[in-house]
Amino acid sequence: MSSTQVMVSRARRIAGVARSVPLVPVLLVCSLGLTACGGGVHGTPGASGVRDPYFPKAGNGGYDVTHYGLRLAYDPDAHHLTGTATLTARATEDLSAFNLDLRGLEVEDVTVGGDTARFNRAGQELTVRPPGDLDRGETFRVTVRYSGAPETVTDPDGSEEGWLRTTDGVLALGEPTGSMTWFPGNHHPSDKAAYDLTVTVPEGLRAVSNGELRGETTARGRTTSTWHSAEPMASYLATLAIGRFGVSRSRAGDLPVYTAVDPAEAEASRPVLDRIPEVLRWAEQRFGPYPFSSTGAIVDRAPEVGYALETQSRPVFPGAPDLTLLVHELAHQWYGDSVSPESWRDMWLNEGFATYAEWLWEEDHGGRSAQETFDALYSGDYFDTEEAGEALWDFPPAEPPSAARISDPPVYWRGAMVLQKVRQTAGDERFRRILRGWADTYRYGNADTADFTAFVEKQAPGEDFQGIWDDWLYGKGKPERA
Repeated sequence: MSSTQVMVSRARRIAGVARSVPLVPVLLVCSLGLTACGGGVHGTPGASGVRDPYFPKAGNGGYDVTHYGLRLAYDPDAHHLTGTATLTARATEDLSAFNLDLRGLEVEDVTVGGDTARFNRAGQELTVRPPGDLDRGETFRVTVRYSGAPETVTDPDGSEEGWLRTTDGVLALGEPTGSMTWFPGNHHPSDKAAYDLTVTVPEGLRAVSNGELRGETTARGRTTSTWHSAEPMASYLATLAIGRFGVSRSRAGDLPVYTAVDPAEAEASRPVLDRIPEVLRWAEQRFGPYPFSSTGAIVDRAPEVGYALETQSRPVFPGAPDLTLLVHELAHQWYGDSVSPESWRDMWLNEGFATYAEWLWEEDHGGRSAQETFDALYSGDYFDTEEAGEALWDFPPAEPPSAARISDPPVYWRGAMVLQKVRQTAGDERFRRILRGWADTYRYGNADTADFTAFVEKQAPGEDFQGIWDDWLYGKGKPERA
């Protein structure tokens, strides 16, 4: 997400007869070992969340998703979505049941391995009991057919995500939990997967998503688009934009560039979007090879959204972006998208890095240095108001006090200040290796703050970083300048 927004304010049939059969008695009997479940394998239900410190019910235990196959059809006039989601996953423990996150929408039926599975609903939890237990290490496929009117979610910080209706369609944004409003899944950044998405919309509209467009056909008044994302992606980075977009295709070196722009934003967007190849060349010099097989942008006319988002390979902007915002969201492709947070507590590893990328861009293009930006922040001269400057010291970047604060100024700007302190201690050359090495070592994976501090110390042996961690990363209040 962009730092520009932060100062303004920133989630049944069973054998064709019975619907939504309760699972509690069956699961209790299985978990107590009072009967054989699934042919002699005594599995237990997977956890209904991964105990994220801020969103404890997000994600699910007992399995890892490797691929999402989504087939969707949406009618904007009726505000009706029909979907079939097929998830390929691997059991990480013996399972008698497992959960998927799905908010709202009506589930019509669920199959596991092609066989009808029982299920029930409780809030965002869709609990599935396969016909037979799943063995640890077993790869399985679960298919969910569902439909209804997708919801818009109001986050703890007051911003909106999920299924956001626009004047001519929709914009689906998922940070931190909004993706569960339009497809079932393991909705936590710690479980990343490949995606194939096929979307059918009324003729005249386009459906734009992540990755590469594999096909687009129109017949009988409907247009169907197929998108493929091969590299692992956290579900909050998945997007779907439906509307009347103008499309531009170009290249940044060997990399395909696909941009979709609302016609009302085309003229204002063009000068900035034309610089995508330039920004990527610069970023590769700073951060290493671009991690995905395509790039681009989606620019919608959605001022009510109020923020940009680093949706993987194709960032979303609710209006024409400026150059700094483009740099920020493209830097996220390395920091946040390829290297994703282990939990939402590690949000500063996304936003601190992307904010610092803005500082480096300015430094490398004739503006003030990163140290001068640091100094302006520390003195309070960076902001227009004293109140805004004081908000920087509300809490340490590695420990936001609540889910409502994970996109607050300390996560962005004080997170970037941590990186500048690391640069001061490590020196420019080793710091360059730290930036590139961090992106390379955790490419397509997840990392937390402890991983980062250990990585820095390993890359700069003999240097003392403990004061930075104590005062700038975890310390309360405004640190001493030294």
